[in-house]
Amino acid sequence: MDGLPPGVLAALIGLAGGIVLGLAGRLGEFCTLGAIETAMYGEDQRRLRTWGIVLGTAIIGAFLAEATGYANLTATFYHTIAWNPLASIVGGLIFGYGMAMAGNCGFGALVRFGGGDLRSLVIVVVLGIFAFVTLSGPLAPLRAALFPQIDASTPQGIAHWLSARTGLPPLAFALPVGLAAFAWALAHAPLRQSPKRIGWGVAAGLAIVWCLAGTSWLHADTLGEIGVEGASFTAPLGRTIIFFMTSTAGGITFSVGLVAGVLVGAFTGSAFRGLFRWEACEDPRELGRQVSGAAMMGIGGTIALGCSIGQGLTAMSVLAFSAPVTLAAIGAGAALGLRHLIGGFQPE
Repeated sequence: MDGLPPGVLAALIGLAGGIVLGLAGRLGEFCTLGAIETAMYGEDQRRLRTWGIVLGTAIIGAFLAEATGYANLTATFYHTIAWNPLASIVGGLIFGYGMAMAGNCGFGALVRFGGGDLRSLVIVVVLGIFAFVTLSGPLAPLRAALFPQIDASTPQGIAHWLSARTGLPPLAFALPVGLAAFAWALAHAPLRQSPKRIGWGVAAGLAIVWCLAGTSWLHADTLGEIGVEGASFTAPLGRTIIFFMTSTAGGITFSVGLVAGVLVGAFTGSAFRGLFRWEACEDPRELGRQVSGAAMMGIGGTIALGCSIGQGLTAMSVLAFSAPVTLAAIGAGAALGLRHLIGGFQPE
């Protein structure tokens, strides 16, 4: 392992974490839009409450890793870039609405593509392209003018902000938040009766901790050459697409391994359940809606510095200022989009 280039090691860390996330998505039905949709229209909160298990595991695990020296949470860009509330709200709303139009977020599209859904491949490609159009392409000057990204002078996190003012360790503030997430999840009796969902929720949370701890080790070992990262599926999709086409965009990285891992995990889970089958889009209107939704996710996720997984899970695990606001905005945008699709904004 010591003889491997740092980028390859980072990719292997991402691959392992991605495989677990892909399995959780396929076998544990872990999906952002699916959780919102079944809670709003299916009268089933189990998928939504599973988020409490994932978040509780990720938050407590990440801060325990930091307290024991295995993770450097303040080195993530969620802490090193000054929080812009407007970017969180606007980007989150755009991403959430696009997620509803596309029928999946970037992670969900990867999971479905791993199960043979070719429509999701379109979502993945378009999302990745528009992420880079917004990050460093034609829309980059407008994004930078409207939503500038400024280096922060102090960690941009709730627990670390409170720690600096009280002298208590960040874990003292993160632990109650993580326990509250567990309590909210397990207060729902139907979820308590679904041990498989709980187990995959814990696995997904631990995958985030693994990514943060693994890249923290590489960050220290390479003197900052490798950044501290967790799962996210906006810009990383763009980087992966460019890498597979040209072997550039930073070469083989954590992002490439993560995306590949989700595909491997989703395919494995689909094959295990006997659910792998090729599917294609038969309705041009549906395809047009998915393409426009994917473009919105690429733009919104770049503005907000993360997607429903990047901000909603990884940034939440480090209790970044941006995370709860962005996650709420994504949820609101998705709810609005679902209402548009299902009810057409018509009053009851």
